[in-house]
Amino acid sequence: MYSRYLQLNKETESSLFLFGARQTGKSTILRKEFPKSVFIDLLDSELRMRFKRRPSLLYEMLKDKESNIIVVIDEIPEVPELLNEVHRLISEKDIIFVLCGSSARKLKRKGYNTLGGRAYPCYFYPLTSNEITDFDLDRALTYGLLPTHYLAKNPKRLLAAYVDVYLKEEIQEEALARNLTGFHRFLEIAALTNGEIVNYANIASECGVSAQTIKSYFGILEDTLVGYMIPAYTKVMKRRLVQAPRFFFFDVGLTNHLLHRDALLRGTPEYGHAFEHFIIMELIAYIGYNHKEEQLSYWRTHTGVEVDVVIGNAKLAIEIKSADEIAKRHMKGLKSFGDDYPDCRKIIVSLDRINRKEDDIELIYVHDFLKMLWNDELF
Repeated sequence: MYSRYLQLNKETESSLFLFGARQTGKSTILRKEFPKSVFIDLLDSELRMRFKRRPSLLYEMLKDKESNIIVVIDEIPEVPELLNEVHRLISEKDIIFVLCGSSARKLKRKGYNTLGGRAYPCYFYPLTSNEITDFDLDRALTYGLLPTHYLAKNPKRLLAAYVDVYLKEEIQEEALARNLTGFHRFLEIAALTNGEIVNYANIASECGVSAQTIKSYFGILEDTLVGYMIPAYTKVMKRRLVQAPRFFFFDVGLTNHLLHRDALLRGTPEYGHAFEHFIIMELIAYIGYNHKEEQLSYWRTHTGVEVDVVIGNAKLAIEIKSADEIAKRHMKGLKSFGDDYPDCRKIIVSLDRINRKEDDIELIYVHDFLKMLWNDELF
């Protein structure tokens, strides 16, 4: 089983938006963390329609409640008109709201009230390694870390359903229903290029649409937290560097499903891609949950020398290798980066079980690396 890392009841000094991709477990943690709250579930169709017809019902329902009570509204983007009433109740009654949804896109796109700083954003992610008893790396790399998928007896069926639901619900709501086939093709191409440098023109050519359309598709994935753009590190340019971002889907299992990839064997390129993807998602979750200010980026020269992850202003550089024995050739990128940033801590995370230091590069076994990460020992 698992226990979630994020303790939302410690985040509620003021109101907050809880955003996270579908099926990450947002509703479950809300009910667990706030058992005595006023809980409004807008997936309840009758309740949703009543609030849509008359948003002021929320004010009438809560106006006589004592201040500093906690009110949870699950799936607030379903009735964004309620946000004006939320704003009013925060201002007049000091009520604390926890507002949940899969993204802020629906709110921003139609110009709805986002509370003007009265509620701060908080993000929720798929399961992480430290949340799972008896964490199974190979299972995570194959089926991903959405809670229902990781624990399921038949995760392949659930992954297929997840993609179908996402296409039918999210994309149709984003007014792309006229070209669902093109968007489905885009998802497949995005999966093929997962972790690679984004080239909008090449992907547009493969999908038969414009580069601008591809940018908008990526924007939807980012805004709905189904994917992340990882920028290039270019703060101090001592060489000619690649400046385009890399894209990663939010879950390894989703990528595998889109690529029709069933079993991952250690030592194969597919396993290596999934291993890198998993480590990057762990880092994104750690940074998000701990409100770290350091940005995650990557570094690559035009001659092809690269480092998979750079944290902050060259505070930490990480190379991710699925090899079970690290050799000198695996250190090339970190050594080059170290020439430009000599004060940077440099780590290779891999399947090599022997932790050691070679010159100024730390070689750390993946399970030890994960423990260090979640114990706040890396940065």
